[in-house]
Amino acid sequence: MSDTTARVRELNLYRKYFDLVAAGTKTIEVRVKYPHLEDLAAGDIIRFRIKGTDETCDVRVLRVTEYETLLDGEGPANVNPSASRDEQLANIRSIYGTEKKALGALAIEIELSRDQP
Repeated sequence: MSDTTARVRELNLYRKYFDLVAAGTKTIEVRVKYPHLEDLAAGDIIRFRIKGTDETCDVRVLRVTEYETLLDGEGPANVNPSASRDEQLANIRSIYGTEKKALGALAIEIELSRDQP
């Protein structure tokens, strides 16, 4: 028999993005392809936490795709429905910096976990 228990990953998220995820309006999470995310796969659970708080939101991973041009591949409205493409590029660059670009970028399609309170 195979184990069908989903893996749970904890990741920090800024408040403004957390609120969009918790509302179900942000369906794509953008991450640098750090080594600890290389095996992230559909079916996994991400527990987003606002750093320094106990506030969490669980989402199920639907798909993980690697991109060079992330926003154009996924569409800016899916990554952050409250910001323009140019604002999102500026935000991504300020969070990750240009040195992280060499690691690659992940688009993680998510949906709120059915087990949310």
